Amino acid sequence: MGGGYVSNAGTFLIQTIFGLIMLVFMLRFLMQLVRADFYNPVSQFIVKVTNPVLVPMRRFIPGLFGIDMASVVTLILLQMAELFLVALVLGHMPQPMGLVVLSMAELLDLLINIYIFGILIQVILSWVNPGAYNPAVSILYSINNPLLYRARNLLPPVSGFDLSPILVMIGLQLISMLVVAPITDFGRSMF
Repeated sequence: MGGGYVSNAGTFLIQTIFGLIMLVFMLRFLMQLVRADFYNPVSQFIVKVTNPVLVPMRRFIPGLFGIDMASVVTLILLQMAELFLVALVLGHMPQPMGLVVLSMAELLDLLINIYIFGILIQVILSWVNPGAYNPAVSILYSINNPLLYRARNLLPPVSGFDLSPILVMIGLQLISMLVVAPITDFGRSMF
């Protein structure tokens, strides 16, 4: 009877720890992709936390087309480890191919969630304290700007109101429903 409580607690602990670690590595990947300011204190923290893993991996995994493949491989391995450990705690033995597909879907979901929450935070900050400088806000703007810039080209501000965040969040939700959800279902069927 108590086994369910222990497995729930174990699952929660595994998902929380791996979730936080993967969030930091995903932020590092995104910051490199958008060429964020690496002298920013938040950037320096993320770099110092991720360097012990990424620097040795870069010796074996080179970059590809300006993409830090060491970060990508690290994220995939971390996600696979999380899913494997959760499956073991729940008493399942996952299939390797299902583990890979489900890991890809989970990482895409993490990426979409980072953008959705980042844009939402940016919008709220623009209402509460516009124009104030904060290192975390600077990184947030750097990460979100490529998506918002493209959306502003499609939907320019109307009477001083920037509706591009709404357009981007709707697009991200559609991608989540139409792309990530089917991949997740396919991965679970193979899991």
